[in-house]
Amino acid sequence: MWRVRRAAVACEVCQSLVKRSSGTKGSLPLQKLHLVSRSIYHTHHPTLKLQRPQLRTSLQQFSSLTSLPLRKLKLSPVKYGYQPHRNFWPARLAARLLKLRYLILGSAVGGGYTAKKTFDQWKDMIPDLSDYKWIVPDIVWEIDEYIDLEKIRKALPNSEDLAKLAPDFDKIAESLSVLKDFFTTGHKLVSEVIDASDLLLLLGSPGETAFRATDPGSESDKRYRKVSDKEKIDQLQEELLHTQLKYQRILERLEKENKELRKLVLQKDDKGIHHRKLKKSLIDMYSEVLDVLSDYDASYNTQDHLPRVVVVGDQSAGKTSVLEMIAQARIFPRGSGEMMTRSPVKVTLSEGPHHVALFKDSSREFDLTKEEDLAALRHEIELRMRKNVKEGCTVSPETISLNVKGPGLQRMVLVDLPGVINTVTSGMAPDTKETIFSISKAYMQNPNAIILCIQDGSVDAERSIVTDLVSQMDPHGRRTIFVLTKVDLAEKNVASPSRIQQIIEGKLFPMKALGYFAVVTGKGNSSESIEAIRDYEEEFFQNSKLLKTSMLKAHQVTTRNLSLAVSDCFWKMVRESVEQQADSFKATRFNLETEWKNNYPRLRELDRNELFEKAKNEILDEVISLSQVTPKHWEEILQQSLWERVSTHVIENIYLPAAQTMNSGTFNTTVDIKLKQWTDKQLPNKAVEVAWETLQEEFSRFMTEPKGKEHDDIFDKLKEAVKEESIKRHKWNDFAEDSLRVIQHNALEDRSISDKQQWDAAIYFMEEALQARLKDTENAIENMVGPDWKKRWLYWKNRTQEQCVHNETKNELEKMLKCNEEHPAYLASDEITTVRKNLESRGVEVDPSLIKDTWHQVYRRHFLKTALNHCNLCRRGFYYYQRHFVDSELECNDVVLFWRIQRMLAITANTLRQQLTNTEVRRLEKNVKEVLEDFAEDSEKKVKLLTGKRVQLAEDLKKVREIQEKLDAFIEALHQEK
Repeated sequence: MWRVRRAAVACEVCQSLVKRSSGTKGSLPLQKLHLVSRSIYHTHHPTLKLQRPQLRTSLQQFSSLTSLPLRKLKLSPVKYGYQPHRNFWPARLAARLLKLRYLILGSAVGGGYTAKKTFDQWKDMIPDLSDYKWIVPDIVWEIDEYIDLEKIRKALPNSEDLAKLAPDFDKIAESLSVLKDFFTTGHKLVSEVIDASDLLLLLGSPGETAFRATDPGSESDKRYRKVSDKEKIDQLQEELLHTQLKYQRILERLEKENKELRKLVLQKDDKGIHHRKLKKSLIDMYSEVLDVLSDYDASYNTQDHLPRVVVVGDQSAGKTSVLEMIAQARIFPRGSGEMMTRSPVKVTLSEGPHHVALFKDSSREFDLTKEEDLAALRHEIELRMRKNVKEGCTVSPETISLNVKGPGLQRMVLVDLPGVINTVTSGMAPDTKETIFSISKAYMQNPNAIILCIQDGSVDAERSIVTDLVSQMDPHGRRTIFVLTKVDLAEKNVASPSRIQQIIEGKLFPMKALGYFAVVTGKGNSSESIEAIRDYEEEFFQNSKLLKTSMLKAHQVTTRNLSLAVSDCFWKMVRESVEQQADSFKATRFNLETEWKNNYPRLRELDRNELFEKAKNEILDEVISLSQVTPKHWEEILQQSLWERVSTHVIENIYLPAAQTMNSGTFNTTVDIKLKQWTDKQLPNKAVEVAWETLQEEFSRFMTEPKGKEHDDIFDKLKEAVKEESIKRHKWNDFAEDSLRVIQHNALEDRSISDKQQWDAAIYFMEEALQARLKDTENAIENMVGPDWKKRWLYWKNRTQEQCVHNETKNELEKMLKCNEEHPAYLASDEITTVRKNLESRGVEVDPSLIKDTWHQVYRRHFLKTALNHCNLCRRGFYYYQRHFVDSELECNDVVLFWRIQRMLAITANTLRQQLTNTEVRRLEKNVKEVLEDFAEDSEKKVKLLTGKRVQLAEDLKKVREIQEKLDAFIEALHQEK
C-alpha cells in the first residue's frame, strides 16, 4: 500500500507542475514529465521543495498519421504533509469500478476522433480533381437522364475498404481484457488518474510516445517497447506507399470510366442527339493562333512569345517515345540509331470522340486505332520531313503541323525538335550540328516556352549535351521540366541507386528545373503497343526500389503523371501570357493602320492574295479583249508583218535572179520554179511564225497598255510573268502549216489580174517595195563611202581611209555602168582587173573582194532605179497585159509577180486570221488560266511577283488582325471556362 500511495503522490506532484507551467508558450512534453515523476524521491516533510524539470520547446516531427492532441485533465490540488492510512478498501474498490465507465467512454470517444482524423488525412492525400473539371462537359451534369450511374457507384470504395480506415478494435479489446485481468487477479490500481496518453496507447495510435504506467513489470509496456522507431517508420512508409498506389489505381479506374463516358457523349453530339453546336475547343483555337503566327513576318518577332512545350534531348534519348506516350499512339517514324526527326513537328493534342490524327493542310484523318493507318501516318511524316530538307542539308527548320485528337488526351501544344548530336557522322551535312543547335535555341529562347528536357537514364550523365544547352536558355529553371527516360535500364545497370536520385534531383547537372520526372518508355521493342508500355511502366515502378526507398515520390513517376504536370504548367503559362500578347498585337495593329492611312488613304487594304485575284481578273479581261479585235486589223497587221519577213527573200532570191533573164518566158519559168520551192519549204512555216508573233504582240499590247488613272503598276511584274509563261506553253496547231501550204500554192499559181484596180494596186505595192530597197541600198553605200561633200562642209565630217578607197572604187564602177547600162549583175574577171589597174594608176590599192562588194551595192542601186522607171511605164500597161503584150515592146511580167505575191499575202493573212480568232486565242486564254492557277498555288511566286511596301504593309495588317481576332476569341473562351 505504501508503494501505491507513493505513486499517487508522485503523480499528483507531476500534475501540479503541469498546471503551474501552463502559462508558458508551447506544451510540456508529457513523456519528459513522466520520466521526472518516476525519478523523484517523495518525503513526508511538509517543507520539501520540488525541482521543476527542464522544458523542451522543440517541435517533434509527425508522420502522415498524426496522433490526437492530448486532452488537458483537471487536476486536484496537491496536499503536502503526512496523510494517515485508512483501510476502506471496499469503498475504494467501488470507486475504481465506477471510474471504469469513464475509461470505456473515453476509449470510444478517443477512438472515434482518431478514426476521423486518420480518414481526413488520407482523404487529403488524394489529388485535388478540381483542376480537371474541364474534362467533364456541361452535358455530363445531365447524364443521369441518359446513363445509369449504378455502375459508377459500384466502382467506388465499398464499406470494407472504408472499414480498414477505422481503428483496430481488436487491439482495444485486447487492452480491455488486460485491464480486466488486472482487476480480477487482485492487483492494486497503480495510479489515481489514467492519463489520456494511456488511452492512446491502448487504442494503438501511431502518434508520439505514450505516457505509460510506472509499473516496470507491465506486460503491455514490454510488448510495445520491442518495436523500434526505425521499424515503425519503415512500416508507415510501406503503408503510405500502398495507400498511394491503391488510390492511384482507383483514380485511374474512375478516369477511364470518365473517358468512356466522355467519348459516348461526344459521339452522341456528333450524331445530332443534342441540338446544340459544340464550340471549338480551347486547344484547337490556340493551335490556330500558332499556325497563323508560323506564317507571320519574323521581323516582328511575335511568333515566339506564345507558350508551347518544346521537347529537346540528345539523339536517341527517347524524346519521340515520351511524346508518343503522351499522345497515346506510335505516330512517329523510327529507326535503329539513325536520325529520324529531321524537322520540327508541332503536335496539338486535344480531346475528341475518336483517336485520330490529321495534318493542318490536309483533310485526311488517320485512325490511330488501326495499324495500317499508323504506318501510313508515319510514312507521310517521313515524306514531309524529307521534302522540307533542302538539297545538301540534313535537317530543316520548317515545321510540320499535326493535330491529334482522342478521348482523355491532355490538351497542349508540343514541338518535337531534332535530337542534339555531339559528332557529325558520315552522310550528314557539315553544318548539321550547328543547324540543330540554332533550331533548338530559336524555340527555347521564347520566354514563355516550356522546355521538356529529355535525358537518357541508361547512359552516363556526363555525356549529356542537352542539359548545358537548356541551362543556357533557362538558367533559373523557371520553365524547364526534366525527364529521365529508360529508368528500368538505369536501375539495372547503375551500381549505386543514389546516383539516379542525384540525377532526378538535378545534382549531377548545372541546370535547374520546375520538376523532375522518371519514366519508362518500353523494353526497346518498336512493335510494342502503348498499352503494353504503360502496363510495363506501372509494374516496374510498383516493384522498384526507387519508390520503396523513397528516392522517388509517387507523383514523379510514369508518363501519365508527367503528362498531367506538363499540361498544368502549359495552361498556367498560357493564362499568364496570352493577354499580354493580345495587348502587344493591339498596339501593332494600331501602328500599322496609322501607317496605311498616312501613306495610302484612297486605296483599299488588299493583301497579296486579294491583289493576285484582282490582277487575275484584269489579265483574263485583257485576254478576252483579243477576241474583240476586228478582222480587218488582224489581216492588216498579219499582211504587213508577213511581207516584212519575206520581202528580202522575194526580192533577193526570186525577183533579182529572174530579172536577169533576157526574155519573158525565161522570167516566168524562173519565177514559177523559185516560188514552188519557197512554198514547199519555207513559206508556211514563216507564215505561222509571223502569226504567233503577231498574237504575242497584240497580247503584250493589251497586257502592258496603260489604263489611265486605273492603271496599277504593282501588277506589271505579275502580268509580264504570266505573259511569258503563257507564250512559252502555247504551241500553234500542227495541222495549220499543211493546210496553209495548199492555200499559198494555189494563190501563187494564179496569174490573172481581173481589173485595172488590181493592176494599179500591184504597181503601187511594187513601187513601195522597190523604193524601200533603194533606200536601204543608198544607206549602205553611204556607210561604205562616207559622207558626201555637203555633209563634210556643213557638219565637219571626214572620210576614213577605207571609205576613200570605197569611194574611188564606186566612182570607177559607175563609169563602167554608164558605158553599159544593160550590164549583167556580175563582173567578169577581166573587168575586175581593169578596175583595179585603173585605181592603181591613181595610186589607190584595192583588193578584188572589195571591188565585188562595192559592185554589189552599185549595181543593186542601178537595178532598182531601172526597175522603178520600168514600173512607171507599166502604169498604162494593163491594156497590153490583157492582150498578153502582143505587138508591144512593153513587158510587165514583174508587175504580175508582185501581184501574185500581194494576193498570196492577202489570202495567207485571211487564213491566219481565221485560225487566230477561231482556235489560237481560245487556246491562249486556256493557257493563261492554267498559268494563273499555278501561280495562285505557288506562294513563293506570288511573293516574288507582288512586292513593295504597300503589299507588305497590307499583308502584315491582315495577319495582325487575324491573330488579334483569334487571340480575343481564345481569351474570351478561356474566361468562360474559368
